[in-house]
Amino acid sequence: MVIVNTDYITGKELKMLGLVKGSTIQSKHFGKDLTQSLKTLVGGELKAYTEMMDKARTLATDRMVAEAEALGADAIVNIRFASSSVMQGAAEVIAYGTAVKIL
Repeated sequence: MVIVNTDYITGKELKMLGLVKGSTIQSKHFGKDLTQSLKTLVGGELKAYTEMMDKARTLATDRMVAEAEALGADAIVNIRFASSSVMQGAAEVIAYGTAVKIL
């Protein structure tokens, strides 16, 4: 599966199949959430949250790819990621793009 954030693939003609998306809501368990809260007092990277968001993007991408494969797509173009906080310590990540068939 070719995944690009442009609306084309150089040298390829594309047939658009439709919008595909994948999402997840992730949270850290209380212990890690507490340690990360303490980290905000001294500054620096919140590594547990960085790891959480990386896993969430990967899961959302995998779900988007599965939806594209179900449509018979060869690629997904114009992919984007968005995230939002849904509650303290939990975030939603969505990956979306256009599933296409390479002609």
